[in-house]
Parts: sequence; C-alpha cells; structure tokens
Amino acid sequence: MTSRSPAPLPELIERAAAHLRGARHVCVLTGAGISAESGIPTFRDAQEGLWAQYSPLDLATPEGFERDPELVWRWYEWRRDMIRAARPNAGHVALARLAGRVPRLTLVTQNVDGLHQRAGSPHVLEYHGNILRDRCTVEQIVADRSEDARAGLPRCAACGGLLRPDVVWFGEAIPAEPMLSAAAAAEDCDTFLSIGTSSLVYPAAGLAEVALRRRATVIEINPNATDLSPHADLVLRGPSGRVLPVLLQRMGWKCSI
Repeated sequence: MTSRSPAPLPELIERAAAHLRGARHVCVLTGAGISAESGIPTFRDAQEGLWAQYSPLDLATPEGFERDPELVWRWYEWRRDMIRAARPNAGHVALARLAGRVPRLTLVTQNVDGLHQRAGSPHVLEYHGNILRDRCTVEQIVADRSEDARAGLPRCAACGGLLRPDVVWFGEAIPAEPMLSAAAAAEDCDTFLSIGTSSLVYPAAGLAEVALRRRATVIEINPNATDLSPHADLVLRGPSGRVLPVLLQRMGWKCSI
C-alpha cells in the first residue's frame, strides 16, 4: 500500500488562509527559528569561539551567576550587542500585520530578543523573558541601572542591588503571568500557529497539545519536521519569513518589509 503524498505547499497555504480568515481567536507560539532568520543564533549556537569553552551551567544558571557574575555579564552583553544589531524579518512583520486583521491574536514567544515588539506586535507574552531588560536580584523586579560609573557590575538605580539579565535561566520557573495567559489562550483559541519551534521544550511545547485537545486547528510552520508535525492539521514546510507573507497575501493582505 503506497502512502499518500503530502499536498503541495501552495494548496496547504490556501487551506491555512481559509482557517485564519474565519478564526475567532488565533494563538501563536514562536521559537528560535523565526529569530534565526534575522541572524540571531540559538543559545547553544552562540557558544562559539571564546564562549565554546564554557558550559551553559556557567553562563545561564543562578549558580553560575553567583560564582562569576562578571563572566555571565560579559556573555550577555556580547549577546545583547548582536541582538541590537539585528532587524525583524518578514515573518515578524507578518505576525504584527496579522494581529490587526483577526478578531483576537495572542502571541507567545520563547525568544528573548524583543524582535516581535520591534516589528509592531502588541502584548507579546515573553515566556523566557527579555535579554535587553535588567532585573534587580534584591527586589526581583525589572529595574533601571545606576548611572554611577564606579559601581562596576550593573547596579539597581533604586536600591543599589546587583542586576541580572531579565531572562529565565536553566532550572528557573517560567514567570506566572505569561505562563497562565498562554495556557488560557491555548484553551480558548480556535486556530493555533506553531512557528519556528522544535516543540521539544516544555512547558511551551505543551501549548499545542492543549490546542489539539480543544479541537483547535493546529498549523505548523517550520522548515524541519518536529514532534508536533504528525499531529498538526496543516504543516507548511519552509522558513516563516517566506511562508507567512505568502499566507497573508492569500488572505488578501499585502505584507512587505
């Protein structure tokens, strides 16, 4: 018995466009793939050259920061410079346009680079924080830096406490507000887009599973097969920067960057 060949991409895009045109609530989960199209490497891919000698446990854990905060800050300032130089790509722009064209859209990202906001997406749920923000280790809130150049390591302008990047490190919990809001969106949506994510990292990967259980239409956009692929209703193979603009065009909207 021969297996049925998958439908060609243009046909799948047309079917996805039809679902989005009729959607009441679209929930979108994005991962490292969409940022890679802007030239931002994944955490592990960024461990090259000088940084190849260090373990993730040295660079992205509370224990590593306690042992050597100067090393951790050098790593994060290097990554911040890379991210500041990057630009949102056509995939980011398309999602920002989509938010203004459907009754409701909830955008959840596993990325920490802020490119969705720079592309114009409102109310982004940042599952893993934002690398461009600082958090006070004393007050545990987002904080401004002290302007005292003698402070050495970044210090909180309000209390003088040591600052750290406002990201979720290995072994830390996802912040409650984005986690609960994302779970509620996955429960409520009728269309779920999984974009550029491996569908391996939980709890974010569980959002698509929730949407499937609630009988939402699940659409995956990814150049590679993932654990979600066999279960998704539609799988659009390709980079989001190419697929998403075409998808919006099929819906009758122009998307340019």
